[in-house]
Amino acid sequence: MKKIFTCLVPSVLLLIAGCSTKYTPTPVILPSGTFSGPFVVIHLNSQTNKKDTTSANIVLTMSATTGYAVTGDTTTLQAGSRGSYIADSQYIQFIDLTLPSGTTTVKTSPSGKIHLNGVYQYLYDGTNLQLFASSADTIGYNYVLKAK
Repeated sequence: MKKIFTCLVPSVLLLIAGCSTKYTPTPVILPSGTFSGPFVVIHLNSQTNKKDTTSANIVLTMSATTGYAVTGDTTTLQAGSRGSYIADSQYIQFIDLTLPSGTTTVKTSPSGKIHLNGVYQYLYDGTNLQLFASSADTIGYNYVLKAK
């Protein structure tokens, strides 16, 4: 009887405490507007276990109604691109309309430039937007952008 009482009382108290408070979820702020900052590609050499980085400063314009566009330094590393996107509280999927048809890789085009395309994990606080994705466990794509 004592064991039942010892287990039952804490369970009932937890149930009452859990049901008595109202939970109001924090609203998700989806990225929108113009952001600028560095785009960094991090490559891990699997033989030497050393990281190489390459970067370019880009401008990302996002609108839920018109989609997105990448401008800025698009001459070497990042391709200028545009398209649509969908987002939830953790991930954004970009669909790049400038990729040639038949391109099967997620983020690069036949030109070798990297397109903002595919699924990225993101953090956004209303000002700072960070996007991250990886490929083949040796390449990381990191955008560290700030609202303009």
